[in-house]
Amino acid sequence: MIELSNVHAGYGQLADARSDAGDVLHGVSLSVAPGELVGLLGPNGSGKTTLLLVLSGVLAPRTGTVTLDGAPLRRLRPRERARRIAAVPQRPEHIPDLDALSLVLMGRYPHTTLLRGYGPEDHAAAGAALRDTGCAHLAARDARTLSGGELQRVLLARALAQGADTLLLDEATAGLDVARALDILDLLHARHLAGARIVAAVHDLNLAALYCTRLIFLKHGRVVVDGPVERTFTAAVLSEVYETPVVVRPHPVTGAPQASYVPGAARVSLPMDVASGEYAHNAPGVALSKSELALSDFSGLACATPGTPDTEPGMSGDSTLAPRAPAGKDNG
Repeated sequence: MIELSNVHAGYGQLADARSDAGDVLHGVSLSVAPGELVGLLGPNGSGKTTLLLVLSGVLAPRTGTVTLDGAPLRRLRPRERARRIAAVPQRPEHIPDLDALSLVLMGRYPHTTLLRGYGPEDHAAAGAALRDTGCAHLAARDARTLSGGELQRVLLARALAQGADTLLLDEATAGLDVARALDILDLLHARHLAGARIVAAVHDLNLAALYCTRLIFLKHGRVVVDGPVERTFTAAVLSEVYETPVVVRPHPVTGAPQASYVPGAARVSLPMDVASGEYAHNAPGVALSKSELALSDFSGLACATPGTPDTEPGMSGDSTLAPRAPAGKDNG
């Protein structure tokens, strides 16, 4: 179990450690068990990337605790932490001068020692990860010459090669075409069925609803909704969190809830009941007032109240794709 308790975290240069002036996350509490595939959803700047950085141990919370199987995450040595947690960043700050295979082999570094470099097992793990992500043919390519989508798959292969039981993904399918995105999500779904704990920041709401077992919605750095897809992916919740009317209907093949967005000209004349959830045709909607989310039926929740100005780099790229469901998906 990985668990956050009352976490406040951000990036400000704080003279006073008790100050919340630089916080992006405000009092976040949640836990993720092995075998869960959790989607982090929310508007730009809501805190998704910051939450992933805290879960990975890269960003220490200003206050609150983060534990992995009961042990404080901050007390784990970096090598030990890397054996347990692998991450795929949203945008790599630096692409090393390496071929793709060497970049993926970097994921095996936590398993090496001072006396032993990369061995046959490491090369086998890297090769398998390249094959699983559909980029074995890129092994000899200079990483700096890869397209955005190709690089994203190679970075995912590096995380898979790590052999960690926790995967943290920040827009892992960004830059991928539809077929490749579905291939990657099918792979992640299989990994979670095998027991991996996966937390993924997702901007494509419909893909999240198709593949995730649980959704956590963030707004203004707070968890506002947390629960299974069938209870959280409703017109009422989506319209309130994203502050725009959303209609939710079942996927024509899988029955999973899927969102349809309303263009600007049509929004002007929409009756209020669309935003309130009356048009949702999936599981019964959660009634929300104009001022707050009615969250009593969910776990680990707080009302959506105005927070500090968004300070987290934003993300974009929603779509309304309705892809195939992964094999064995429970559509609730």
